[in-house]
Formats: sequence, structure tokens, C-alpha cells
Amino acid sequence: QVQLVESGGNLVQPGGSLRLSCAASGIMFSIYTMSWYRQAPGKQREWVATVTRVENTNYARSVKGRFTISRDNAKQTVYLQMNSLKPDDTAVYYCKSATTETEYWGQGTQVTVSS
Repeated sequence: QVQLVESGGNLVQPGGSLRLSCAASGIMFSIYTMSWYRQAPGKQREWVATVTRVENTNYARSVKGRFTISRDNAKQTVYLQMNSLKPDDTAVYYCKSATTETEYWGQGTQVTVSS
């Protein structure tokens, strides 16, 4: 059974930092491209960042320079380090694992940026 479990979401003040984690099980983690998405209230889900199996990374323009995605294949975990958080970063954050044939999603973790 495939599971992706996100954690690390919290309430944080503007300018603060959080690190999200997504632990995978039931898949050969190292061959999957891993991504983070987010969905704010009343908005569509949007792509945030991706790390490929060879650790190439890409970021949405809105988070580039503030967020860092990374992976630890030994722990089957992908991370999203988020710095200089803004109220507009408030959303449920989801991780996704994907190959050309399949994709899996986690259940999400809430990030709220507010003073």
C-alpha cells in the first residue's frame, strides 16, 4: 500500500520559517520525481517545487529564492524548507510522487502565515 504522509505544517508569523516533510512508503522512492503543491482557500491547487530522481530542482516563481526542496532517498522522505514566509503562502501543502506511469498524493499539511 502506497502512503505519502506530510508533516511540519503550523502557524507561523510573517518572515518566519518552516520545514515540511513527506515520508513515503510502498514505493521505490528513489525512482520517483517528488513535488510539492499547495492549495489556498478558494483557489486551485498550484505547483510549488520539484526534485527529480537525480536531484535537479525547479521552483515556482512565487517561491524561488525562499523555498528549498530536497530529498533523502535513504529515509524515503522529501522536504520543503520554507523561509521568509508571507501571508500569501498560507495553504494546505501536498506532496506528490510521480513517474511517467503513475502518481500518488499525500493528504496535505496546513501552513498558516499570520501575525
